[in-house]
Order: sequence, then structure tokens, then C-alpha cells
Amino acid sequence: MTQSRKIIIDTDPGQDDAAAIFLALGSPEEIDLLGITTVAGNVPLALTSKNARIVCEWADKPGTKVFAGCDAPLSRPLVTAEHVHGKTGLDGPDLHEPTMPLQKQHGVDFIIETLRTEPAGTVTLCTLGPLTNIGQAFKTAPDIIDHVQEIVLMGGAYFEVGNITPAAEFNIYVDPEAAEIVFTSGLPITVMPLDVTHKVLTTAPRIQALRDLGTTAGTAMAEMVDFFERFDVEKYGSAGAPLHDPCVIAYLLKPELFQGRHINVEIETTSDLTLGMTVADWWGVSDRKPNAMFMGDVDADGFFALLTERIGRL
Repeated sequence: MTQSRKIIIDTDPGQDDAAAIFLALGSPEEIDLLGITTVAGNVPLALTSKNARIVCEWADKPGTKVFAGCDAPLSRPLVTAEHVHGKTGLDGPDLHEPTMPLQKQHGVDFIIETLRTEPAGTVTLCTLGPLTNIGQAFKTAPDIIDHVQEIVLMGGAYFEVGNITPAAEFNIYVDPEAAEIVFTSGLPITVMPLDVTHKVLTTAPRIQALRDLGTTAGTAMAEMVDFFERFDVEKYGSAGAPLHDPCVIAYLLKPELFQGRHINVEIETTSDLTLGMTVADWWGVSDRKPNAMFMGDVDADGFFALLTERIGRL
């Protein structure tokens, strides 16, 4: 029996964030979820903090600790994505008022304290939204950087280019300065860009499989996807919506589902035209040192089999 992996999920729920949280909560043998920190992103912080707790309650895991983090990027005004996720961020199912508490500690302080307390190199940071909380934690307490085992993040794009501007993916675009701190940290980084996430599409049979679970979490997920996919089907003409964020957790559970390259990734922070672009040296044409495992392909059927099975446990 391998030891379960200690993780912190940093998130801005978001329907696809909900899928990632469900996947982690449905995998207690492999994943020891130390806490969830929320960040402003898809919707403002008050809503992401509420939504994270709603998702934990749908999963029947009200003991999960949720901490509110930063309500704005490090040095820019907040850009949100209600046009994708709806006004609540979790449009689709009926939303209840969560009863589980929000922890009193600030999310960034929780990240710092946890990394200082746990044995060095044993905590993986799983980031599903803008990287503000992580950037702030590394700026405030640089001593914690060496304590991180790995950062697995959803963000960026190369071949698929941008989804919020022609050049940039949303999570990186919202706080490019925080992303730059993370990508220059020297830590092992695994990136789930749009190049991968656009290959895990919620087709009708895949949504039906979630609905057929007949559980609170399965039904909520199916209803969220019903709402969420209308945007991508309209925008990309695709068969369904890409479930971006659960790729992060799926990678921890079954890394063999993904293929990528260890390459250099730089973050554009100054250009008006390409702000927030992840400049990925996929072809190795620069002499810049590789700093990230940048995923390029995924076994979508294997991914959905895993997601459905784990949500079915909740």
C-alpha cells in the first residue's frame, strides 16, 4: 500500500473545479486532502469560498477545511468568467446555503503554516485557478518553496492558444505575475494546459454515466455540466465542454493517462497583446532550461472512467 499523497487544492469553483474536488474527495486511499484554499477567479472570492463548501457538502464531506485566500490578483484588477460559469460560478443545479464553516485563517497563511509544519517535500499544491495565493505565499515566506513536493496546475496553453484573449488562458491571464513567481520557483511543475483539457469533453454518454450514479454528487455534476457545456459547444463547435480542472487530480491518481514534454515555459507579463501567454518551448528552439512538464495528450476514455468511478463513491 503506497502512502497517500498530501495535497492542498487551491481553487476558484467553477463547475470543472467541482469535478476536481469530487475526484479528490472520492479517492481517500491515494489522496490526503489537507485543505482547500479559495481564490478570486471564475467568480469573486465570496462566491468561490461558498461554492467550495457547497461542493464538499454535495460530496458528504463537511469536515473538509476550506480557507478563503486572496480576493484580487497580486497587482492587477480582477477579471472574472461569469460568461462561462454563470452568475454563481456553479450554475446548473439548485444551490443551497452551505452550513459547514469557512475556516478563520487566511488561505495564504494556511498554505505557509502547512508547508512549514509538514515534513519538507511532502505536500503537493494542486492549483485550479489563478495562482495568486501561491504567488503571495512564496513572496511572503520564500522559505516554504523548498518544502513543496510538486505543483500540479491547470493553466496555460500552447497549440490551443488562448481562451480569454487570443494568446492567453484564463487562469494565467488573471494573475500573470503570480504565475511568473510559480514558474521561476525552481520547483517540479506539471502543467495541464488547454491542449490537454480540450481533449476531455463531456459527451452525452459521459454525462449520462454521471447522472446514472443516482447520487447527490453525480446528479449535481451532470447538472453542472449541462449548463457549463453550452458555452464551449457554442464557442468551439465541440461535442461537449472540456473538464479542465479534474485533469490535475486525475494526474495524481493515474499519471499514465497523460503524455507531455519537460520543457521551458515562460510567462508574458508586460505585453498588451500577449499578456498572460504561456510561452512553451515545445520544440526546444531556445536555450532556456526546462522548468515544467507540459502535458500534450490524454486518454479521455480512461479519464472519464476514473472520474465517474470516483464520483460514484461519494
